[in-house]
Amino acid sequence: MIVYGIPNCNTVKKAMTWLAGHNFKPEFHDFKKKGVTAQKLDQWCEAFGWERMLNKKGTTWKKLSPEIQESVIDKQTAIAVMLVNNSAIKRPIVEVDNKPVLLSFSEDEYQSHFK
Repeated sequence: MIVYGIPNCNTVKKAMTWLAGHNFKPEFHDFKKKGVTAQKLDQWCEAFGWERMLNKKGTTWKKLSPEIQESVIDKQTAIAVMLVNNSAIKRPIVEVDNKPVLLSFSEDEYQSHFK
């Protein structure tokens, strides 16, 4: 299991705490330090939809110029923005056996997935 995210993100912290409390020991991939590839973003967008992958509620998105925000009209343009502004990626992303299975954190979703 790999959890992708940013260590100071509260949602990532909640997910990691929940996983640890349920005896999971995931590898953590800090995409601020280690980055994320276009291929990985494409895989996640296929699994969750590019609209869900793009964190439009976060400060990174809100700080982008209106021109950049308006340029995001499909998966490819969303990936281009997320590659340059990886804090605009919704997080965490949990992969099991190299497959994306969970996006963000909901105790009910985690409970249901890992029952």
